[in-house]
Amino acid sequence: MHRGPLSAIASAMILVAIACLPGCDAPGEQAVSNESRFTIVATTGMVGDTVRAVVGDRGEVTSLMGAGVDPHLYKPTRSDIAQLMNADAVFYNGLLLEGKMTDALIRAATSGRRVHAVTELLDESKLLEPPEFQGHFDPHVWMDPRAWASTVVVVLDKLIELDPAGEQSYRANAETYTEQLRELDEYAQRVLATVPEHARVLVTAHDAFNYFGRRYAYQVVGIQGISTESEAGVRDIQRLVDLLVQRQIGAVFIESTVSRRNIESLIAGARASGQSVVIGGELFSDAMGAPGTYEGTYLGMIDHNVTTITRALGGEAPEGGRLGKLGGAAP
Repeated sequence: MHRGPLSAIASAMILVAIACLPGCDAPGEQAVSNESRFTIVATTGMVGDTVRAVVGDRGEVTSLMGAGVDPHLYKPTRSDIAQLMNADAVFYNGLLLEGKMTDALIRAATSGRRVHAVTELLDESKLLEPPEFQGHFDPHVWMDPRAWASTVVVVLDKLIELDPAGEQSYRANAETYTEQLRELDEYAQRVLATVPEHARVLVTAHDAFNYFGRRYAYQVVGIQGISTESEAGVRDIQRLVDLLVQRQIGAVFIESTVSRRNIESLIAGARASGQSVVIGGELFSDAMGAPGTYEGTYLGMIDHNVTTITRALGGEAPEGGRLGKLGGAAP
Protein backbone atom coordinates (compact mmCIF):
# COMPACT_ATOMS: atom_id res chain seq x y z
CA MET A 1 0.00 0.00 0.00
CA HIS A 2 1.04 3.58 -0.40
CA ARG A 3 0.00 7.01 0.66
CA GLY A 4 -1.65 9.04 -2.06
CA PRO A 5 0.02 12.27 -3.27
CA LEU A 6 -2.21 14.61 -1.29
CA SER A 7 -1.92 12.50 1.84
CA ALA A 8 1.87 12.34 1.51
CA ILE A 9 2.20 16.08 0.92
CA ALA A 10 -0.06 17.01 3.80
CA SER A 11 1.64 14.57 6.17
CA ALA A 12 5.08 15.73 5.12
CA MET A 13 4.20 19.39 5.60
CA ILE A 14 2.87 18.76 9.09
CA LEU A 15 5.86 16.59 10.01
CA VAL A 16 8.24 19.27 8.79
CA ALA A 17 6.37 21.82 10.84
CA ILE A 18 6.52 19.65 13.93
CA ALA A 19 10.20 18.95 13.36
CA CYS A 20 10.63 22.73 13.58
CA LEU A 21 11.24 25.17 10.81
CA PRO A 22 14.06 27.73 11.24
CA GLY A 23 13.36 30.14 14.04
CA CYS A 24 10.85 28.10 16.02
CA ASP A 25 11.46 26.24 19.25
CA ALA A 26 11.61 22.44 19.09
CA PRO A 27 8.31 21.30 20.57
CA GLY A 28 9.66 18.32 22.47
CA GLU A 29 12.57 20.00 24.26
CA GLN A 30 10.68 21.40 27.22
CA ALA A 31 7.88 19.79 29.18
CA VAL A 32 4.91 21.80 30.33
CA SER A 33 4.89 22.61 34.02
CA ASN A 34 2.74 20.22 36.04
CA GLU A 35 1.77 22.94 38.50
CA SER A 36 -1.54 23.44 36.68
CA ARG A 37 -3.72 21.56 34.23
CA PHE A 38 -2.61 22.01 30.65
CA THR A 39 -4.86 22.46 27.65
CA ILE A 40 -5.28 19.96 24.84
CA VAL A 41 -7.28 20.45 21.66
CA ALA A 42 -8.57 17.50 19.66
CA THR A 43 -10.27 17.66 16.29
CA THR A 44 -12.98 15.00 16.54
CA GLY A 45 -14.93 13.70 19.50
CA MET A 46 -13.44 10.23 19.11
CA VAL A 47 -9.90 11.57 19.31
CA GLY A 48 -10.81 13.88 22.18
CA ASP A 49 -12.46 11.14 24.21
CA THR A 50 -9.45 8.87 23.83
CA VAL A 51 -7.08 11.64 24.90
CA ARG A 52 -9.38 12.47 27.82
CA ALA A 53 -9.31 8.86 29.00
CA VAL A 54 -5.50 8.84 29.14
CA VAL A 55 -4.83 12.34 30.46
CA GLY A 56 -7.31 12.02 33.32
CA ASP A 57 -7.42 15.05 35.60
CA ARG A 58 -4.00 16.38 34.58
CA GLY A 59 -5.29 18.20 31.52
CA GLU A 60 -8.38 19.78 30.00
CA VAL A 61 -9.41 18.43 26.59
CA THR A 62 -11.54 20.35 24.08
CA SER A 63 -12.92 18.72 20.95
CA LEU A 64 -13.54 21.11 18.07
CA MET A 65 -16.17 18.98 16.33
CA GLY A 66 -19.28 18.05 18.26
CA ALA A 67 -22.22 15.72 17.72
CA GLY A 68 -23.59 15.66 14.19
CA VAL A 69 -20.55 17.34 12.63
CA ASP A 70 -18.98 15.88 9.48
CA PRO A 71 -15.17 16.08 9.81
CA HIS A 72 -14.68 15.63 6.06
CA LEU A 73 -16.35 18.98 5.42
CA TYR A 74 -15.44 20.84 8.59
CA LYS A 75 -13.65 24.17 8.24
CA PRO A 76 -12.06 25.66 11.35
CA THR A 77 -13.52 28.89 12.71
CA ARG A 78 -11.53 31.80 14.08
CA SER A 79 -12.28 30.48 17.55
CA ASP A 80 -10.92 27.07 16.55
CA ILE A 81 -7.72 28.64 15.23
CA ALA A 82 -7.29 30.55 18.49
CA GLN A 83 -7.71 27.36 20.51
CA LEU A 84 -5.19 25.51 18.35
CA MET A 85 -2.66 28.30 18.70
CA ASN A 86 -3.05 28.45 22.48
CA ALA A 87 -3.05 24.72 23.18
CA ASP A 88 -0.23 22.88 24.90
CA ALA A 89 -0.87 19.97 22.54
CA VAL A 90 -3.10 19.17 19.56
CA PHE A 91 -4.27 15.71 18.56
CA TYR A 92 -5.97 14.92 15.26
CA ASN A 93 -7.07 11.73 13.50
CA GLY A 94 -4.96 12.03 10.35
CA LEU A 95 -5.27 10.01 7.12
CA LEU A 96 -6.83 13.14 5.62
CA LEU A 97 -10.01 12.85 7.69
CA GLU A 98 -9.72 16.54 8.57
CA GLY A 99 -8.64 17.57 5.08
CA LYS A 100 -10.00 21.11 5.30
CA MET A 101 -8.07 21.67 8.54
CA THR A 102 -4.64 20.89 7.09
CA ASP A 103 -3.58 24.54 6.83
CA ALA A 104 -4.68 25.22 10.41
CA LEU A 105 -2.78 22.21 11.73
CA ILE A 106 0.35 23.21 9.83
CA ARG A 107 0.04 26.75 11.18
CA ALA A 108 -0.21 25.42 14.74
CA ALA A 109 2.80 23.16 14.24
CA THR A 110 4.99 25.89 12.75
CA SER A 111 4.12 28.11 15.71
CA GLY A 112 5.66 25.58 18.06
CA ARG A 113 2.53 23.69 19.12
CA ARG A 114 2.83 19.94 19.62
CA VAL A 115 0.63 18.54 16.85
CA HIS A 116 0.14 14.78 16.64
CA ALA A 117 -1.84 12.40 14.42
CA VAL A 118 -3.15 9.60 16.63
CA THR A 119 -3.04 7.15 13.69
CA GLU A 120 0.68 7.63 13.09
CA LEU A 121 1.67 4.20 14.44
CA LEU A 122 -0.82 2.22 12.39
CA ASP A 123 0.79 -0.37 10.15
CA GLU A 124 0.02 0.71 6.57
CA SER A 125 -0.44 -2.93 5.59
CA LYS A 126 -3.47 -3.01 7.90
CA LEU A 127 -5.07 0.14 6.54
CA LEU A 128 -7.82 -0.08 3.96
CA GLU A 129 -7.45 1.64 0.61
CA PRO A 130 -10.78 1.45 -1.22
CA PRO A 131 -10.58 2.05 -4.99
CA GLU A 132 -12.87 5.07 -4.78
CA PHE A 133 -10.41 6.78 -2.40
CA GLN A 134 -7.94 7.14 -5.29
CA GLY A 135 -4.79 6.07 -3.47
CA HIS A 136 -5.70 7.41 -0.02
CA PHE A 137 -6.26 5.30 3.06
CA ASP A 138 -9.69 5.02 4.63
CA PRO A 139 -9.47 7.22 7.77
CA HIS A 140 -12.39 5.66 9.71
CA VAL A 141 -10.15 3.46 11.85
CA TRP A 142 -12.21 4.05 15.01
CA MET A 143 -14.88 1.69 13.69
CA ASP A 144 -12.60 -1.19 14.76
CA PRO A 145 -11.92 -0.92 18.52
CA ARG A 146 -8.96 -3.26 18.26
CA ALA A 147 -7.31 -1.09 15.60
CA TRP A 148 -8.23 2.08 17.51
CA ALA A 149 -6.30 0.77 20.52
CA SER A 150 -3.08 1.66 18.70
CA THR A 151 -4.00 5.32 19.03
CA VAL A 152 -3.84 4.98 22.81
CA VAL A 153 -0.13 4.20 22.50
CA VAL A 154 0.46 7.40 20.53
CA VAL A 155 -1.51 9.51 23.00
CA LEU A 156 0.35 7.95 25.93
CA ASP A 157 3.79 8.58 24.44
CA LYS A 158 3.00 12.19 23.52
CA LEU A 159 1.51 13.00 26.91
CA ILE A 160 4.59 11.65 28.64
CA GLU A 161 6.74 13.88 26.42
CA LEU A 162 4.54 16.81 27.34
CA ASP A 163 4.38 16.06 31.06
CA PRO A 164 6.96 13.53 32.31
CA ALA A 165 5.78 13.98 35.88
CA GLY A 166 2.45 12.44 34.96
CA GLU A 167 3.89 9.27 33.42
CA GLN A 168 2.67 6.88 36.10
CA SER A 169 -0.85 8.26 35.93
CA TYR A 170 -0.91 8.21 32.14
CA ARG A 171 0.30 4.62 31.96
CA ALA A 172 -2.31 3.45 34.43
CA ASN A 173 -5.08 5.29 32.57
CA ALA A 174 -3.91 3.95 29.21
CA GLU A 175 -3.87 0.38 30.54
CA THR A 176 -7.40 0.73 31.90
CA TYR A 177 -8.72 2.23 28.66
CA THR A 178 -7.03 -0.38 26.49
CA GLU A 179 -8.71 -3.08 28.56
CA GLN A 180 -12.06 -1.38 28.07
CA LEU A 181 -11.48 -1.36 24.31
CA ARG A 182 -10.66 -5.06 24.42
CA GLU A 183 -13.86 -5.82 26.32
CA LEU A 184 -15.88 -3.71 23.87
CA ASP A 185 -14.39 -5.61 20.93
CA GLU A 186 -15.21 -8.95 22.58
CA TYR A 187 -18.81 -7.85 23.11
CA ALA A 188 -19.06 -6.75 19.48
CA GLN A 189 -17.71 -10.06 18.20
CA ARG A 190 -20.09 -12.03 20.40
CA VAL A 191 -23.37 -10.27 19.61
CA LEU A 192 -22.73 -9.52 15.94
CA ALA A 193 -22.11 -13.23 15.40
CA THR A 194 -25.71 -13.93 16.47
CA VAL A 195 -27.04 -12.25 13.31
CA PRO A 196 -27.97 -14.90 10.71
CA GLU A 197 -25.07 -15.21 8.28
CA HIS A 198 -27.14 -14.30 5.21
CA ALA A 199 -28.21 -11.06 6.92
CA ARG A 200 -24.75 -9.78 7.79
CA VAL A 201 -25.02 -6.90 5.35
CA LEU A 202 -24.67 -3.35 6.65
CA VAL A 203 -26.20 -0.76 4.33
CA THR A 204 -25.67 2.86 5.34
CA ALA A 205 -25.70 6.30 3.76
CA HIS A 206 -21.94 6.72 4.05
CA ASP A 207 -18.86 4.56 3.53
CA ALA A 208 -17.56 4.90 7.10
CA PHE A 209 -17.89 1.26 8.19
CA ASN A 210 -15.25 -0.55 6.15
CA TYR A 211 -13.04 -1.31 9.17
CA PHE A 212 -16.11 -2.49 11.05
CA GLY A 213 -16.96 -4.82 8.19
CA ARG A 214 -13.47 -6.27 8.00
CA ARG A 215 -13.23 -6.83 11.74
CA TYR A 216 -16.62 -8.46 12.20
CA ALA A 217 -17.03 -10.14 8.79
CA TYR A 218 -19.94 -8.04 7.54
CA GLN A 219 -20.53 -6.90 3.98
CA VAL A 220 -20.64 -3.12 4.10
CA VAL A 221 -22.36 -0.99 1.47
CA GLY A 222 -22.40 2.81 1.64
CA ILE A 223 -24.37 4.96 -0.79
CA GLN A 224 -22.86 8.35 0.02
CA GLY A 225 -22.56 10.46 -3.11
CA ILE A 226 -25.24 8.64 -5.16
CA SER A 227 -27.57 11.13 -6.82
CA THR A 228 -31.12 9.83 -7.31
CA GLU A 229 -31.62 12.58 -9.92
CA SER A 230 -29.07 11.11 -12.31
CA GLU A 231 -29.29 7.99 -14.46
CA ALA A 232 -26.19 6.54 -12.83
CA GLY A 233 -27.66 7.23 -9.39
CA VAL A 234 -30.84 5.35 -10.25
CA ARG A 235 -28.82 2.36 -11.49
CA ASP A 236 -26.73 2.29 -8.33
CA ILE A 237 -29.80 2.47 -6.12
CA GLN A 238 -31.33 -0.40 -8.11
CA ARG A 239 -28.22 -2.54 -7.58
CA LEU A 240 -28.56 -2.04 -3.83
CA VAL A 241 -32.27 -2.82 -4.03
CA ASP A 242 -31.38 -6.08 -5.80
CA LEU A 243 -28.91 -6.88 -3.02
CA LEU A 244 -31.53 -6.30 -0.32
CA VAL A 245 -34.03 -8.49 -2.13
CA GLN A 246 -31.57 -11.30 -2.89
CA ARG A 247 -30.20 -11.43 0.66
CA GLN A 248 -33.60 -10.72 2.25
CA ILE A 249 -32.16 -7.86 4.29
CA GLY A 250 -34.87 -6.22 6.36
CA ALA A 251 -33.08 -3.15 7.70
CA VAL A 252 -30.79 -0.34 6.54
CA PHE A 253 -29.32 2.45 8.63
CA ILE A 254 -29.18 6.22 8.69
CA GLU A 255 -26.31 8.18 10.24
CA SER A 256 -26.13 11.12 12.59
CA THR A 257 -23.93 13.17 10.25
CA VAL A 258 -25.40 12.29 6.83
CA SER A 259 -28.67 13.14 5.11
CA ARG A 260 -31.19 10.29 5.11
CA ARG A 261 -32.49 11.11 1.62
CA ASN A 262 -30.60 8.34 -0.19
CA ILE A 263 -31.56 5.74 2.40
CA GLU A 264 -35.23 6.66 2.02
CA SER A 265 -34.91 6.28 -1.76
CA LEU A 266 -33.42 2.85 -1.22
CA ILE A 267 -36.28 1.79 1.05
CA ALA A 268 -38.83 2.97 -1.50
CA GLY A 269 -37.08 1.03 -4.24
CA ALA A 270 -37.01 -2.13 -2.15
CA ARG A 271 -40.70 -1.76 -1.36
CA ALA A 272 -41.47 -1.47 -5.07
CA SER A 273 -39.59 -4.75 -5.59
CA GLY A 274 -41.62 -6.49 -2.91
CA GLN A 275 -39.00 -6.39 -0.14
CA SER A 276 -40.02 -4.80 3.15
CA VAL A 277 -37.09 -2.77 4.47
CA VAL A 278 -37.12 -0.50 7.50
CA ILE A 279 -34.67 1.97 9.01
CA GLY A 280 -32.93 -0.15 11.62
CA GLY A 281 -31.77 2.84 13.58
CA GLU A 282 -29.40 5.79 13.49
CA LEU A 283 -25.70 4.98 13.68
CA PHE A 284 -22.86 7.21 14.79
CA SER A 285 -20.26 7.32 12.04
CA ASP A 286 -18.08 10.45 11.93
CA ALA A 287 -19.23 11.91 15.23
CA MET A 288 -20.28 10.61 18.63
CA GLY A 289 -23.59 11.17 20.38
CA ALA A 290 -24.73 14.17 22.40
CA PRO A 291 -22.42 15.48 25.15
CA GLY A 292 -23.28 14.18 28.59
CA THR A 293 -24.69 10.88 27.31
CA TYR A 294 -23.11 7.44 27.22
CA GLU A 295 -23.37 7.56 23.42
CA GLY A 296 -21.36 10.80 23.62
CA THR A 297 -18.29 8.73 24.51
CA TYR A 298 -16.25 6.58 22.16
CA LEU A 299 -17.09 3.41 24.09
CA GLY A 300 -20.78 4.31 24.09
CA MET A 301 -20.75 5.25 20.41
CA ILE A 302 -19.43 1.85 19.33
CA ASP A 303 -21.63 0.01 21.86
CA HIS A 304 -24.67 1.81 20.40
CA ASN A 305 -23.70 0.96 16.82
CA VAL A 306 -22.99 -2.70 17.55
CA THR A 307 -26.15 -3.18 19.60
CA THR A 308 -28.36 -1.34 17.09
CA ILE A 309 -27.01 -3.27 14.11
CA THR A 310 -27.30 -6.62 15.87
CA ARG A 311 -30.89 -6.13 16.99
CA ALA A 312 -32.07 -4.66 13.68
CA LEU A 313 -30.61 -7.48 11.58
CA GLY A 314 -32.11 -10.27 13.66
CA GLY A 315 -29.38 -10.97 16.19
CA GLU A 316 -29.45 -11.00 19.97
CA ALA A 317 -28.10 -8.12 22.04
CA PRO A 318 -29.34 -6.52 25.26
CA GLU A 319 -31.41 -3.39 24.65
CA GLY A 320 -29.18 -1.40 26.97
CA GLY A 321 -25.98 -2.56 25.30
CA ARG A 322 -22.86 -4.05 26.78
CA LEU A 323 -23.20 -2.39 30.18
CA GLY A 324 -26.88 -1.50 30.13
CA LYS A 325 -26.03 2.19 29.69
CA LEU A 326 -27.48 2.96 26.26
CA GLY A 327 -30.00 5.77 26.39
CA GLY A 328 -28.66 7.09 29.66
CA ALA A 329 -26.36 9.80 30.94
CA ALA A 330 -22.63 9.31 30.76
CA PRO A 331 -21.06 7.91 33.95
